Amino acid sequence: MDKLGEKVLKGGLARVCAQSANVLLRIASLALLARLLDPRDFGLVGMVVAVTGILSLFRDFGLSAASVQHAHVTEDQTSNLFWINVAFGAALSVVTAISAPLLASFYREPRLVAITIAMAGTFLLNSAGIQHSARLQREMRFTTLSVIDTGSWVVSTGIAIAGAKAGWGYWALVAMAVTGPLVSTIAFWAATGWVPRMPRRNTGIGSMLRFGGTLTLNGIVVYIASNFEKILLGRYWGADVIGIYGRAYQLIRIPTDTLTGAIGEVAFSALSRVQDNADRLRNYFLRGYSLVLALTLPATFACAVFATDLIAYILGPKWTEAAPIFRLLTPTILVFAMANPLAWLVSALGMVMRGLKISLVIAPILLAGYFIGLPYGPKGVAIAYSGIMVLWLAPVIAWSVRGTAVSFGDVVSTASKPLIASAVAGMAALSFLRLFQHNDNHLTRLVLGNAVLVSTYLITILYVMGQKSYYIALFKKFVNRQPLQAEILT
Repeated sequence: MDKLGEKVLKGGLARVCAQSANVLLRIASLALLARLLDPRDFGLVGMVVAVTGILSLFRDFGLSAASVQHAHVTEDQTSNLFWINVAFGAALSVVTAISAPLLASFYREPRLVAITIAMAGTFLLNSAGIQHSARLQREMRFTTLSVIDTGSWVVSTGIAIAGAKAGWGYWALVAMAVTGPLVSTIAFWAATGWVPRMPRRNTGIGSMLRFGGTLTLNGIVVYIASNFEKILLGRYWGADVIGIYGRAYQLIRIPTDTLTGAIGEVAFSALSRVQDNADRLRNYFLRGYSLVLALTLPATFACAVFATDLIAYILGPKWTEAAPIFRLLTPTILVFAMANPLAWLVSALGMVMRGLKISLVIAPILLAGYFIGLPYGPKGVAIAYSGIMVLWLAPVIAWSVRGTAVSFGDVVSTASKPLIASAVAGMAALSFLRLFQHNDNHLTRLVLGNAVLVSTYLITILYVMGQKSYYIALFKKFVNRQPLQAEILT
């Protein structure tokens, strides 16, 4: 196997292992904070994040992805991109602070003024580390990225937990939101040792700005489509409802966001390097895609089957209303697991306009669904969201891969094995749950039920589906650091 393939495989597995630990950390921290704070505390901060999240897309302007996607980037180009990011971050901090009274008026919640102003500085903090993070990604230093991600999360969460115990209320969550980007940006600078030069003219970043601008516009459309329901729920149903819906949504997105994001960093870097080699591009994408699905699809069925136990054990008794919402949102795990990786392929090939067109089609459909479900509260919105996303899955796959080295059949074939194995495992777990339905111990049902699900899944995927040799070889080569054979990526 070539050196790039070996680096990609080891980097990808290292990133997955680190992010798997991150998943556990995030769930544990969410469980602690959910017990220390009330739904209204989460709801107040969630109101601000749902709106300012749109502005956060501008702090990057797609320039980190642009610098990774381009085959050759000079020091002057990277420095100019850095200063552009900082300028956008500073401007967004000012705009956010100024808009605080308007946001508070929209939600009819005066406490949002102080929260919004306090969180405004996160734009500048984040923007100062974007190009340093992209530099680590270009160099495929994924272990360093994982350490920084985990470290910043541990520090910010530790401060939030300490603050919550001290009685800070929602200010504990604000402190968490500000501390995270501060710690990660300092770590990015220390890890790279790179100091940007002063900006210069005629460095040839026009194509990067166009790429980044289109990617940003796409991100804005996707963000609005994926988060507008929270704005509507907060405006018409109040902070308590958005707090409950938001925690269910956050918990349901942890597996796909964390694992897909981890593998995506590796995959996007690798696919960008081999974008001119159709065979290698196809092989790299399908291997990464297979790994994402193998890890995330079982979570879809686990969340659906054990929704009540998961909410009760992780969030606590104050959050029982989140359980049905959580269950109704579980189909989105499957959709995001299968659809999000397609963005690696589309972006690596520079086809950002296609991604934008896809988003512009689905966004108005989702928005219409939210308005239809809104009168029925969070459950109605969750049903609309999940239903539309499931119906959209096949068209988005076909549209994304059209004209690329990857075919619709490749995607279906790759997804079929972990999907069927997950469905079989889900049915086995459901049968177990029915036998133990009179057992009120949530932890017992979770441990034993998931043991049934995981063991059934592994037996099905490794033996029935014939994937044992692939995954065992992958694991051994990674653990033993042995030279990787060509067949692993072919």
